[in-house]
Amino acid sequence: MIQTALQMARYAMDAPLTETTATSVIEMGQQKPGVCRTLSKQLLRSGTSIGANVKEAQSAQSDKDFLSKLEIALKEERETEYWLEILIEAELVDKNKFESLLQETREIGKILVASTRKVKEKIKQ
Repeated sequence: MIQTALQMARYAMDAPLTETTATSVIEMGQQKPGVCRTLSKQLLRSGTSIGANVKEAQSAQSDKDFLSKLEIALKEERETEYWLEILIEAELVDKNKFESLLQETREIGKILVASTRKVKEKIKQ
């Protein structure tokens, strides 16, 4: 059963959702020059790092390595969420477009939290 949970966690973290979000981050980051440029660069880095770390986790050498990569992805998700919130609150971006990206990012965060919990449970056994 635990192995199935681990397999489900790995499946849940498959590329489509994180790649779609990363693509959206790239597109959104190109919209506003000037003041928004620095924030967009930070958003670009953290937003694309989520999927990269998830992809790397899929080739983990152990459960602990897998967990480590997922935890890094979770940290990047939280940073991405932060930058999106800043851009929205500062009214530097179209709120309607970025709210949906923020929601996607939060969904990824929930998946990562659930996945890391399952892996931690498996490791404890």
